[in-house]
Amino acid sequence: MIEKVYKMTHGNERMIEKVIQDENVHYIHMIFSKEEGLPEHFSNSTLYMTVLRGTLSIALDEQDIHRYEGYSILKIPFNTKMNVKNLDEEVLELIVLKAPAPQN
Repeated sequence: MIEKVYKMTHGNERMIEKVIQDENVHYIHMIFSKEEGLPEHFSNSTLYMTVLRGTLSIALDEQDIHRYEGYSILKIPFNTKMNVKNLDEEVLELIVLKAPAPQN
């Protein structure tokens, strides 16, 4: 078999699942209920954030919160301050792709 297969977990409970972490890319699957999210932090790579379901509420650097619905894809530059939250009733599900993979 040439390909390598990875599986993601299906669910509605809070989850931060590091599906792939190798020298090329980090591929992270996240699920957040209302009022859940990530602690404020700086991006450690260029990242692509895909909203699979729900509505993402995100503040970048000193911007106000912007909201993105399902099937939106955001490109966030390296070293950007991020505040990622689910402020809505519907479960928020995201894929975060870091490329290139962070070196730390």
